[in-house]
Amino acid sequence: METLKVSQITKKYGRQTILDDISLTIHPGKIYGLLGRNGAGKSTLLNLIVNRILPTSGTIKLGNDEINDNDAALTQFYLMSEVSLYPKHVTLKQMWEMADLSYGSFNFNRARRLLKEFDIQDENVKLSNLSTGLQTAAKLIVALSVNANYIFLDEPILGLDANHRDVFYQELLKAYEENIKTYVLSTHLIEEIQQLVEHVFILDNKKMVVDADVEDLLDEMFVISGPAMLVEEYVKDQNVLGTRDLAGIKTAFVRGVLSETKAIPDQIKIQHPDLQQAFVYLTNK
Repeated sequence: METLKVSQITKKYGRQTILDDISLTIHPGKIYGLLGRNGAGKSTLLNLIVNRILPTSGTIKLGNDEINDNDAALTQFYLMSEVSLYPKHVTLKQMWEMADLSYGSFNFNRARRLLKEFDIQDENVKLSNLSTGLQTAAKLIVALSVNANYIFLDEPILGLDANHRDVFYQELLKAYEENIKTYVLSTHLIEEIQQLVEHVFILDNKKMVVDADVEDLLDEMFVISGPAMLVEEYVKDQNVLGTRDLAGIKTAFVRGVLSETKAIPDQIKIQHPDLQQAFVYLTNK
């Protein structure tokens, strides 16, 4: 598989800038998270990558080749999103046949097994006759069975209940282990994907604000809590992203290297955040 490179992409609609000078590299064989608040441009970025819309400026390349009108490159990309690409009355089996026609070698056996895992009884049922959650499941079945090297999942758990979300996470890992592909997940349920993703991109205010391995990002971030005066003194001169006060206890969120010479009072607790906490403070400015 070749590396996917997005270079200085800007997208505007008239005078409104949706994405501003976005660059990122997606290496083969990894699971990525694409995070951002509502309106941050996540869906726009994914649609740009798969050439559903065109950038105002910048380039997107797979290996050395630009993806614009490049059928050979684009057949390596599959985007599952809330917006349905299928006719209103298409059946699930017809969805599979369409994916097989477009990409070849669709895994019909996996798709039929996943039907049972998601509690869908019949491959001949129409997509429009399913509930919102099961429509999402039907689209996920295609995404996990399609013959594409890069799978982009935009809000892949919309409407899924807790049991079916767990099925999706387990089946994603199983598909990944059986045939190493590249997955990019864009979702609001950050806590649930922390154990899945290796690398995270965070969009905020039209810009890319984080492009880092999850482990490295969390290692350089700290949640420091304790009596307000002690915390204020300890985090003085640190890169404090935000604070919270409750009943005399202050919690400070810090990014960067903590002082090795400053003594840590016994009443202060220091720990690393989870990905959800990190996201909130990095985008809550």
